[in-house]
Amino acid sequence: MNVIGINGSPRKQWNTATLVAKALEGAAAQGATTELFHLYDLDFKGCKSCFACKIRGGKSYGKCALNDDLTPVLEKIAAADALVIGSPIYFGTVTGETRSFLERLLFPYLTYTVPYGTLFPRKIKTGFIYTMNVTEEMSTEVGYQQVYQTHAQYLGLIGSVETLCAYDTCQVDDYSKVVIESFDPIHKAKRRREALPLDCQRAFEMGQRLYGAESIEA
Repeated sequence: MNVIGINGSPRKQWNTATLVAKALEGAAAQGATTELFHLYDLDFKGCKSCFACKIRGGKSYGKCALNDDLTPVLEKIAAADALVIGSPIYFGTVTGETRSFLERLLFPYLTYTVPYGTLFPRKIKTGFIYTMNVTEEMSTEVGYQQVYQTHAQYLGLIGSVETLCAYDTCQVDDYSKVVIESFDPIHKAKRRREALPLDCQRAFEMGQRLYGAESIEA
């Protein structure tokens, strides 16, 4: 079994990247082979609306016609057994690179039939990890649940989806060096000490489930 990890954060060793890596560790502990990609290392753009993936009998029917750094990653996902995507929440949604990745991943498989369908050849399991500096209560107040639900709906084109949210995360090592007075550095440091290990364990267990035979509820 092969599990692909996607880090949609610009940082490679902070909250999101750590949790995606932990999910891959969980899958690897069960015997899976894993591979991690950092989107900010790749030179790519989002969907260009060329519709080459929709042309009847076209050579790119059902797959993205663009050829860039994301192309081999999409090919590996098409052959994978499970997928882990991680992104911080910026301005109420995932990062721009994550959004562009999702466009390129999902649009080629979407069929404008009645009802809408998918060209993805099988169903795979997907874990979506979100990190954010707001509390769970505040995330509910500002409507982040709609973001999670929308992504789960469209990722249903390729399979089932499990969501993991890490709330009230610590943003920087040293709050005294940045103008960021909206947050209490003592509280944030405590959250990193106490909450992050628990989130890592939840991500590890997600990876184990992605490998396992049990079904995942969307």
